Amino acid sequence: MAEVLFYERPVPLNRNEHKDLRIKPIPNLKFASTVHSVPLTGVEFPAAARDLPVLFGGLTVEDAGPMALLGMRQNENLFIDADGRWEANTYIPAFIRRYPFVLAEKPAGAEGDDFTVFLDEAYEGFGTSEGDRLFKEDGGESELLSNAVKFLGEFQQHVARTQWFMDQLRKHDLLEPRNISLQRDGKVINLNGLFVVNEEKLRQLDEKTAHEFLREGVFGWIYAHLLSLSNIDRVGQRLGQREDAEASAAALKN
Repeated sequence: MAEVLFYERPVPLNRNEHKDLRIKPIPNLKFASTVHSVPLTGVEFPAAARDLPVLFGGLTVEDAGPMALLGMRQNENLFIDADGRWEANTYIPAFIRRYPFVLAEKPAGAEGDDFTVFLDEAYEGFGTSEGDRLFKEDGGESELLSNAVKFLGEFQQHVARTQWFMDQLRKHDLLEPRNISLQRDGKVINLNGLFVVNEEKLRQLDEKTAHEFLREGVFGWIYAHLLSLSNIDRVGQRLGQREDAEASAAALKN
């Protein structure tokens, strides 16, 4: 399954196997504490750009996709503290908010809808004695599950729209590589495989393309991305604060 990251044991949601399953809210997001970036959909750019760097990540331009940068080191999310709490009043990407559910494409040739709902059986909020039921006694979906499935469907629609957006960026050769380098206390952190929109090429778009971009809301997404780049420094500052805290904790132990 693509793009599941923190899903440890994803299995298809089954009306019979999960008829007694309940879910209770867990007051932390520890499951996302080891991801330093997550995919974003274009519709999220304006809200995410207030707090997070919105970049395009991939080995090449052809496989690049939008992402929110959450950390500067591997396996570290700087927006989650040791107790699993997300930084207050800071945007949480929909990719994370949809957990522990996810839509996955069915294998080619499989009957039914193109996508099926999966859940992560490893999610600590699942059980059979506490929380809200996923299914009613008659086997129908509970309101909670219906809302979760609706959210997944809307998310998938945004993914499709974002794929079209990426096609436009590639079609007009608007992406250029951007390496991020952070130096602190003699150590250097380099982040590669990142791309940003080239503003000069953006200004040189022909009138027809510019009109289409304006009509389809592409400019709004692009400028949200560009404005968000100033948040890269803020992520670097977060890393500095965490490193200082780690150094202080280590000093107290010695």
